[in-house]
Amino acid sequence: MWTLLNKVPAPQARTISSPEVHFGDPSQPPGQLRNLLEARIAAVPPGGTIDWVTYYFRDLRLANALVQAYQRGVRVTLSLEGRPRIPYANDEVIALLSGPDGLGNALRIITIPGLPSPATKSWKPQLHEKLYCFSHPEPVAFIGSFNPSGNDPEDDPDIIREIGDQNRGHNVLVGLKDPILVEKLAEHARRLHQSPPGLSYRFTTKASSNIHGADTDIYFWPRTDAHPIVRFLHNVGSGARVRIAASHIRMGRTVDIMARLARQGVDLEILAESTLRRVTPQVERQLASAGIRFKRIQHSEFLPMHLKFVLVEDSNHAWSIFGSFNWTRPSFWLNHEIAAISSNPVIFESFARCWDKLRQVEK
Repeated sequence: MWTLLNKVPAPQARTISSPEVHFGDPSQPPGQLRNLLEARIAAVPPGGTIDWVTYYFRDLRLANALVQAYQRGVRVTLSLEGRPRIPYANDEVIALLSGPDGLGNALRIITIPGLPSPATKSWKPQLHEKLYCFSHPEPVAFIGSFNPSGNDPEDDPDIIREIGDQNRGHNVLVGLKDPILVEKLAEHARRLHQSPPGLSYRFTTKASSNIHGADTDIYFWPRTDAHPIVRFLHNVGSGARVRIAASHIRMGRTVDIMARLARQGVDLEILAESTLRRVTPQVERQLASAGIRFKRIQHSEFLPMHLKFVLVEDSNHAWSIFGSFNWTRPSFWLNHEIAAISSNPVIFESFARCWDKLRQVEK
């Protein structure tokens, strides 16, 4: 069984601070993760850096916090999807940040050209990464499932009905502190900001180079080689345990991947979002037919289960896989996505506790 993909040993031992794992869920006060980001913004002094890449951004207070940081001399870059699934969702924040008292050139709105497609299809790549890098008080790069898609007070309940209340639902941000990971992730964010990714740029080495840390590797999409998570799972041995928390499962290839694991003797369980658009009934039936244990996580107030992680235990080794990726065609082939494969025990144990908590949620 692999340890980590393409692992390059560090030339010498390095002291690395333990990562932070922060969950938002219905049992906690609303806004747990957006409050974390706001506190991190406030902690960066003049001359420090903040580098963000995100998909939805509707939180006006958080946007104002970035403006205040920029005005006190923090070097800010923000790359933001210009046309998300709800096309107008980011417009109010974009208006604020692009105004005369906003971020100036620190803001980059990215709209990736679509691919040639049949009349009945829209193959539109999107900037779906969630990446938040801070230089102070300690360098850290947060990746995970959370983007600041809510607002307080909420002025558009229709949007919340469509995408879910992410400030109250299940989400995660993992704060990586390995200096190599933090440096390279911040560089990645700045490259996106400096070179808006057109169709050709997206597949260049600069845009998709893997990052190898002490116990965690980072992968980016789109890419021309094999899907790193699928490749990793293909090497899981018979008798391994694999747990998948998925907010989106919408394609047949995903079912094939998971059915193959079940056939080779992997103990596989899936916890999925309750929304039928995000995890289709057809996929649920196909997974059940393959003998895979499957449960939808449905909160009484229909709060979203937006987590995206995989736990793998095989031959006394354990890995966690997490990031922005979904089990959908756009995520596999079109979108800008980010994922980590990690053997860090702190991260694994945090996700394992989250899994146990999720399993207790009743429909």
